[in-house]
Amino acid sequence: MQNKILSHDEIQHKIKRIAYQIYETNINEEEIVIAGINGNGFIFAQKIGTTLSEISDLEVKVAEVHINKPAPLEKEITTSFPKEYYTNKALVLVDDVLNSGTTLMYGVKYFLDVPLKKFKTAVLVNRNHKKYPVKADFKGISLSTSLQEHVHVVFEDKNDFVYLD
Repeated sequence: MQNKILSHDEIQHKIKRIAYQIYETNINEEEIVIAGINGNGFIFAQKIGTTLSEISDLEVKVAEVHINKPAPLEKEITTSFPKEYYTNKALVLVDDVLNSGTTLMYGVKYFLDVPLKKFKTAVLVNRNHKKYPVKADFKGISLSTSLQEHVHVVFEDKNDFVYLD
């Protein structure tokens, strides 16, 4: 059974709102990096980056963070840019769903030894079932669901949606 949580238009609204929040937080910056976790996190980061470029004069760079989601310790985490590139930059780490916090926590860990100017996190859906003390600074929607339910984010051309099953 599928329960639609967010429609395409609702997702577009949340992307715009998150982009404005990121801009407000980084109003004095010249450049910002939106780093999306591979898969839907990267797609979501690209959408935020595009909107941020449209509403601000920030130089927006979008990076992909490659994490082995099922077993983050089994493979080295890498990104689109060398680690040194992020030095003294404002960065927002983005994923589609914050479920247990494992993926976001390992994404945060990658950037801990980089002297960043600012570091924030953003997710489209915050599940409230964390096993790690990680939070989303910017979130589209928060859901209290059972552990048996799964949130799915689908990004299709002009037909994005989120559903619960």
